[in-house]
Amino acid sequence: MVKRREPTARQVRLATELRRLREAAGLNSRQAAELLGVAPAQITHIESALAGVSEQRVRRLASHYACTDEKFIDALVTMATERTNGWWEEYRGLLPTSFLDLSELEHHARFLRHVAILYVPGLLQTEDYSRAVFSARLPELTSEELELRIQHRRARQQFTTPYEAVIHEAALRIRVSDRATSRAQLARLLELSEADHVTVRVIPFDLDGFSGASSTMTYVGGPVPKLDTVVRDALHGSAFIDSEAQLNTYRTSFLKVESESLGPERSRDFIHSLSKEF
Repeated sequence: MVKRREPTARQVRLATELRRLREAAGLNSRQAAELLGVAPAQITHIESALAGVSEQRVRRLASHYACTDEKFIDALVTMATERTNGWWEEYRGLLPTSFLDLSELEHHARFLRHVAILYVPGLLQTEDYSRAVFSARLPELTSEELELRIQHRRARQQFTTPYEAVIHEAALRIRVSDRATSRAQLARLLELSEADHVTVRVIPFDLDGFSGASSTMTYVGGPVPKLDTVVRDALHGSAFIDSEAQLNTYRTSFLKVESESLGPERSRDFIHSLSKEF
């Protein structure tokens, strides 16, 4: 068995779910290994995403763990057997792994939801806006690192997954660069908001009772709700959240923020009006 050197986020998620199923069944690694007729170390490697697992073994483990959710099991099998050599692989070794993991997650998503408080979401940014945001990072990026990040973000923007962004007025008003960049970014938002797969909503400053100002996040819909993921920006990359309790909290949070935001038509009118100020 050849160990993986660098498991992807998708491989890690599969491993995590298999471990959760085993623990829910009240079995330890040795007992699980006995059920498959393998060494305990192999279960450890599978649950650490250091080794792959076949469809047959995924289904056998699910059966031994008394998991009867067929859609969930089928989704795990797809994760175990699908071999996707995505466009993001060309950046492996050139960008932090979290950039590639986010791209892979978005590629397999059923839907994407984003709450933005201080910056326009990356998937909706113009190149000049992205350049200004990346240029402000500390430690300062080299020109090569900066261009790689911009190229990667531009590639991510070629998505067709249903996407909903709830953007606070603060993100629309903050000038990451100059007036021309802000004006072009607002025009881009208006253009994208007309696309069939994109919905843009705005949270205005004068909204009474809004308490979600710290809830910047991306909610990624998996093949089944159990495999949803929340992505939060962290100091050294992106943090991926997938425990059921936390997912329920973020689902509720997004629905609350969405319900308090302006509708798509009023949001377009708001952005159009705001663009005149620049």
